[in-house]
Amino acid sequence: MAEKRADKKTEKPEGTNVAVIGLGRFGGSVAEALLDLGYEVLGVDSDPRIVLDWSDRLTQVVEADSTDEDALRQLGIQDFPRAVVGIGTNLETSVLTVLALAELGVPEIWAKATSVKHGKILSQVGADHVIYPESEMGERVAHLISGRMLDYIEFDDGFAIAKVRAPKGAGGRTLAQLALRTKWGVTVVGTKRPGEDFVYARPETTVPEGAVLIVAGDTEKVEAYAAEN
Repeated sequence: MAEKRADKKTEKPEGTNVAVIGLGRFGGSVAEALLDLGYEVLGVDSDPRIVLDWSDRLTQVVEADSTDEDALRQLGIQDFPRAVVGIGTNLETSVLTVLALAELGVPEIWAKATSVKHGKILSQVGADHVIYPESEMGERVAHLISGRMLDYIEFDDGFAIAKVRAPKGAGGRTLAQLALRTKWGVTVVGTKRPGEDFVYARPETTVPEGAVLIVAGDTEKVEAYAAEN
């Protein structure tokens, strides 16, 4: 077992312990991002080479069989408020790991799924949140390739946020005058010009020339607005 204390965090968020099981590309990215946010991360992987690679980066990293409930109990996983299962290549290991975490009573379980069927099984055995990174990234990239949006995030309840170019002729006009909510059913969250600070939207906010808008709303309405502007 290798340990390393995070030394660059000054303030820690509430519920600072997170277990990340499976330190591949997805799990590793999540673990690093959590560290940057101030969390203490316990990394678990069955591959000794991966454990060695992460030994000087995570708060604590352990080689263990994540499907073994007793092994997880010895690590104290049951005391963690959240656990992330980043295993995707081995479906059986992924499902059994989520099941073991659920049996241990981990309050909040996040799990990566590689297909809708995989995700349904994960939910049935105890995952509180199922993530489809490949599918979500594929859709996001498609929107970016189309040139309609500069950035795009879709949530699982039919809600989306996008960064789009301001409509033609919007420069110098206020958001109230543009009335995008009335015309398109989208809400402008803010405006941004390259090299300048983000400005939170208010009805009286004037849209600068060359600005982009951050808009939010129903996915279909956001996509429809982006397609016409």
